Amino acid sequence: MTKNIRFSNLDRKKTVAKLTEEVFDLVVIGGGITGGGIALDAASRGFKVALVEKNDFASGTSSKSTKLIHGGLRYLKQFDFWLVKEVGSERAIVHKLAPHLVLPEKMLLPLIENGSYGKWLTSIGLKVYDILAQVTGDDKRKMLEKKEALKLEPLLPKKILKGAGYYAEYRTDDARLTMETIKTSLHHGAMALNYAEVKDFIYEEGIVAGVKVKDTVMDTEFSIKSKYVISAAGPWVDDLRGINNSKKGKRLHLTKGVHLVFPYEKLPIKQSVYFDIPDGRMMFAIPRGKITYIGTTDTNFNENKDEVKTNVADAIYLISAVNNMFPKINLEMEDIISSWAGLRPLIHEEGKSASELSRKDEIFTSDSGLISIAGGKLTGYRKMAERVVNRVGKKLEEEYGVVVKPSDTEHIPLCGNEFKKYKYVKKYIAEIHERLTPEGFSQYDAWYLVTNYGKQTETILQHYAKQKDDNHELGMAKAELKFGIENEMVQTPMDFFIRRTGRLYFDIESIRKLMEPILAEFKIIFKLDDEVIDSYRTTLEEALEEHSNFSLDRI
Repeated sequence: MTKNIRFSNLDRKKTVAKLTEEVFDLVVIGGGITGGGIALDAASRGFKVALVEKNDFASGTSSKSTKLIHGGLRYLKQFDFWLVKEVGSERAIVHKLAPHLVLPEKMLLPLIENGSYGKWLTSIGLKVYDILAQVTGDDKRKMLEKKEALKLEPLLPKKILKGAGYYAEYRTDDARLTMETIKTSLHHGAMALNYAEVKDFIYEEGIVAGVKVKDTVMDTEFSIKSKYVISAAGPWVDDLRGINNSKKGKRLHLTKGVHLVFPYEKLPIKQSVYFDIPDGRMMFAIPRGKITYIGTTDTNFNENKDEVKTNVADAIYLISAVNNMFPKINLEMEDIISSWAGLRPLIHEEGKSASELSRKDEIFTSDSGLISIAGGKLTGYRKMAERVVNRVGKKLEEEYGVVVKPSDTEHIPLCGNEFKKYKYVKKYIAEIHERLTPEGFSQYDAWYLVTNYGKQTETILQHYAKQKDDNHELGMAKAELKFGIENEMVQTPMDFFIRRTGRLYFDIESIRKLMEPILAEFKIIFKLDDEVIDSYRTTLEEALEEHSNFSLDRI
């Protein structure tokens, strides 16, 4: 098993000291999937890399997506063949890099009377999709008659259903994918720090030569010197361009995407469905363990980027779309058990609506040398990283005579992946289930551990064995927490409950059971006083309320 690298905020002083002492080739601003991808790409090519994130890793857009590694079928309608080709072929690569985390998922596209997609167009579109994305074998698209479609998904609308397209995509946990990408960069010598906000840039003769950072954990400030700086700050890219006095030309256009979560019994679909909304948009319904989630909206956003919330109008829009497509289902506001809302940092195009904006990434370089990257899709993170690091590599060659080797991230498995193929993941889940059955754990528990941590599950089970607790669920959560604090920079209970374990979205009830004992663990491990623990409790309670309560008194 690959050795875990210690990656802990308990060592924060040492980490900060090291960041201030060394001169790096590259500082990456932003700990989302784009920043993580850049850190891995650059470090694996021999760059000396430091990554800083103002909040927790993946706390922005990279924990709020639809959690699909998908080819963007809808971009065929916009004739964006280049984007479909790139992200389509990336799906299989990212699956190979982390088969425990990027799971094959069949997708059903119902064809309905007066819908967005006709039979002929869908058949051709999916065929083109297969060709562009180099899809092979069983994953190739199939066109289904009405009867076959209803057999696969009995909840579809019998009256208006004409058939369906059936094709392959991949599902992931975006925050876990980000975390494992950053951790993998550490194996290539990168350094990374969360809760470290870039407040300004260091300049030498008018050229960016590092960053000034506010450490929000220790309430101190420090500087990191580097030859180059890349801003991959997602929705905050233009803010940093503003600090750098280079916010001119193209700019960001933020749109909000909302997802709602229901108990699986309330929306018991047999596989993922990509379906029409009456307003002409398309939407996903995706079953995942104990829940089914739906999304997404696509609306312009001009408010506080640090407070993106699901409002009642978003919820009504999504629920009515589901009830329209699945007439036997009657979802109501009180059925919502959780939700998430995030921002897409797209590139502004005059006269285009939120849904029409291109998902392509763009790179901006300021006169002072700050490189910024924005736009793009979760699925395309690896190629985005490669493009921007190529640009820095060229500069390194021209200005320092250093020859940079080509990107090789296609062949670098992510942390937790010691599986040759997906079938070995399934075997490992069965093995873990067998090992945990005597302790009272379910098939879901085994699936959850392996699809979150891969082979790192072994380290968590070692922690579990050492600190046996009469309450097995709590014992396992404590073992996960220990792993998260030692190896994944967990600093707050929110880091643990939302981004490392996904519990706020996929198993919200478990937080209500585990909150107090986990807060007690934080108190001991981080040596915290009651005041800090009280503030954590309040934050968690507010998050539970905000993400799950959509009663009409919120209008």
